[in-house]
Amino acid sequence: MDKRTLTQIIASIITNANLQGFISGRIYRGKIKSLCVPGLNCYSCPGALGSCPIGSLQAVIGTAKYNISLYVLGLMGIFGILFGRFICGWLCPFGFIQDLLHKIPSPKFKVPVKLNGTLKYFKYVVLSVFVVLLPLLLVDQLGLSSPYFCKYICPAGTLEGGIPLTLINRGLRAALGFLFIWKLVILLIVIVLSLLIYRPFCRYICPLGAFYALFNPFSYYGYKLDKEKCTGCGVCQNSCRLGLNPGETPNNPECIRCGECLKSCPQGAITRR
Repeated sequence: MDKRTLTQIIASIITNANLQGFISGRIYRGKIKSLCVPGLNCYSCPGALGSCPIGSLQAVIGTAKYNISLYVLGLMGIFGILFGRFICGWLCPFGFIQDLLHKIPSPKFKVPVKLNGTLKYFKYVVLSVFVVLLPLLLVDQLGLSSPYFCKYICPAGTLEGGIPLTLINRGLRAALGFLFIWKLVILLIVIVLSLLIYRPFCRYICPLGAFYALFNPFSYYGYKLDKEKCTGCGVCQNSCRLGLNPGETPNNPECIRCGECLKSCPQGAITRR
């Protein structure tokens, strides 16, 4: 087992260490839950000890009293400045699930460069529209709004929260309707795509990944390229499952810091900065 996989396992266990929740079907609501975890992990997961940054941001935007939370944005900013999308590659439970799915033997496809270059911007649309603008603008008479991304899109919430809770609680199963089926369809699409394409949700949909991507070029944890050692052989580009070229932009906003380019470079031209 490589270092990254081991780190992902440990991070996922620590993030969802409330094992009693999976037995009782109750969500942990202790003091730790007021803290945001770095990765995308559903608040409603029975094992979740902390809050999802995106869910927390939406919860505050959707209230009548506040439109934005400096506390949540501050934590997300600190995570971004320190780690960038290293969090996506090493600490995010849903990212880890996609990694596991992609390891299942099945046909694999590389997204064409032009299509990938277009689709990558969709997650920024999700961040700006579904996470911020809709909860901010579409409010009811009491000044409240729905967490649109969490409610209508997030497959992590369906997998980590919706499915476990409905399996445990008979009352919730009786109340299932179209919304749950809709979310389940989205989850199934992401699962199938994850078998065929490396990390489709992270690359094209995840608003948290979009937020951390803004910090990648200058985050404390990043890569540096020794141009004197680099021969332009293209080995690092061929090793990148996200279709990036570390030999040109080692701190590309789309890079999740998986480290494959560091391991593959025959000249050792790419290192951690």
